[in-house]
Amino acid sequence: MNKNLNPLNWTKKQQIIGGAVAIVLIGGVTTGIVVNANHQAKERKIETLKNKKIKLCNARAEKAKQLEKSNEADSKKLLDIAEKTPTDKNIKLAEDSILKVKNAEVKKAFDNQVAGIKNRVKLETEAKTAVSNYQKDAMNQDKYKTAQQAISKLTNSYSKGLKDSLNKQLATSKKQADDATKAQQAKSASDSKAKATNTNKEQTVSTESATNNNSNNDNENTYSQGTVNNDVASGYNSYGGGSQNNYSQGGLNTSQNNTNSGSSNQGQGNSGQNNSNTNTNTGGNGSNTNNNGSNGGDNNNQPQTRYIGWVSVDGARRYSQTFSTLGEAQNYAATTANSSEVTDLLLSGHSIRYGVEPL
Repeated sequence: MNKNLNPLNWTKKQQIIGGAVAIVLIGGVTTGIVVNANHQAKERKIETLKNKKIKLCNARAEKAKQLEKSNEADSKKLLDIAEKTPTDKNIKLAEDSILKVKNAEVKKAFDNQVAGIKNRVKLETEAKTAVSNYQKDAMNQDKYKTAQQAISKLTNSYSKGLKDSLNKQLATSKKQADDATKAQQAKSASDSKAKATNTNKEQTVSTESATNNNSNNDNENTYSQGTVNNDVASGYNSYGGGSQNNYSQGGLNTSQNNTNSGSSNQGQGNSGQNNSNTNTNTGGNGSNTNNNGSNGGDNNNQPQTRYIGWVSVDGARRYSQTFSTLGEAQNYAATTANSSEVTDLLLSGHSIRYGVEPL
């Protein structure tokens, strides 16, 4: 070993220098150790903060996820309510809830569902209006076809109940219209037959009247001739003076009184026509009277038919009203059946029926 490297052999100056160097070296090592320790502590702190931040983010993400699920569940629930009862209020609540949904795909699906509900409501309204229009004018075939087409567009499963109800209403009104048409045709045929019968009767009466007039003219001629004869027979014959006068006391030569009463003919009653012929002939003391028949017309009073429009709930008639015409009764029954009150009863599961019948 080199003796110069042994501190014991160092001079005082060398020992001082060596001691200083040693202090420097020891300080450097100590500083390095402290710096390293501080660095490690800082890294541990950063790691702790990082982990804490990660946990916080994860917690926030989980909370957002749960909130999204809750919002989606709320929207789905409100959409189901709107599907079953598509009122403006229920649809608006569903739309507002969808605004809280963040998932783009889910939000799009919900928006499409709302659009479907609105379109279904539109088609249902059009179908109900078309059926109502036909019920008010059940003889109009164009309105009947329009109602059929409107009902055929109700393809949504939620519209099945309403579709069945509208089909029944349409069928009922169609049957009533067909029955009314048949009744009208039958009445027209009956009126035509009655008119033809009356015409024939009028012609028969006219012929009888002409015959009676001719007969009366003959009677008048006969009675006139009889009058002349009676006048001659009943005249005063007076002869002036002499024995030839058999009636010197102004005697009166009077013919036998002759009275002929014509037959009295009572004609058949014939639709208000009255025929009366009376011939009276007086000649001298003779009298001839001929009375021809008097025809009195028939009066036909037909009773007026009234109709009752009705709506029943679960088999019991709850609404009814009487009218003088079939159209008014049909309109009342149809309007009542399509009212909001009866529609609510139908949607609540009640059985609704309606119709018209004569009194």
